[in-house]
Amino acid sequence: EVQLQAYGGGLVQAGGSLRLSCVASGGTFDDCTIAWFRQVPGKEREGVSCMTSSGSRGRNIFYADSEKGRFTISSGDAKTAYLQMSSLKPEDTAVYYCAAERFGVCILDYGVARNEYEHWGQETLVTVSS
Repeated sequence: EVQLQAYGGGLVQAGGSLRLSCVASGGTFDDCTIAWFRQVPGKEREGVSCMTSSGSRGRNIFYADSEKGRFTISSGDAKTAYLQMSSLKPEDTAVYYCAAERFGVCILDYGVARNEYEHWGQETLVTVSS
């Protein structure tokens, strides 16, 4: 059973940067689509970014509009993925989750993703102060 854990959250000032890590245990990210979501208390979880596996068709990467140019999703070794966040804003304050699905597609709509992505990680809290 693959389990995911997000790390790297913390307190940062507006304009600063953080790198979140998503670490898999009990399996690897081989052939997996990996996605990041976030949730603010009282609001629906929202998609931040996703990337498909680098198969024969190449890797596809998507970002939510508000994250384009500021966040970068990437993979590390077979069990690690990252979300580099720069130019952070107070509205980026949220708990962040990573999710993965073997042979999955990129889905940033949480209403769809929650039924499609099998693996969801424990969250990490990001707080951006103004």
